[in-house]
Amino acid sequence: MSDRYTKGMSVRRTVLGDAHVDRAEAQKTDFDQPFQELITEGAWGTVWAGSRIPHRERSMLTLALLAATGNFEEIPMHIRATANTGASKDDILEAFLHVAVYAGVPKANHAIKLAKQTFAEMEGANDD
Repeated sequence: MSDRYTKGMSVRRTVLGDAHVDRAEAQKTDFDQPFQELITEGAWGTVWAGSRIPHRERSMLTLALLAATGNFEEIPMHIRATANTGASKDDILEAFLHVAVYAGVPKANHAIKLAKQTFAEMEGANDD
């Protein structure tokens, strides 16, 4: 594997956690392996591995962009990742308030709904 892939996998594990990455890797097939390599090298090994913006802010940017573009499926995963990146609930709400103004209230509303559900699940998991 390339250095970018190795770095990407390290950052991906730092942000998303070993359990998430292990599950994703276990589900990888020959069909989607090229895609998994692309996102590991590109998203994680280049963008998320960059040194100019801390992971906290990258979480906020990612959540805002996912909501603004209507890509809601990955919002819960990135909400869970904030436990590792340091983005607080207040940070996330601020990102979604920006979405409301610049990309639309319905998108922000749905993202906030997903965030509330995910935080409730995370807090429930901590009660065990």
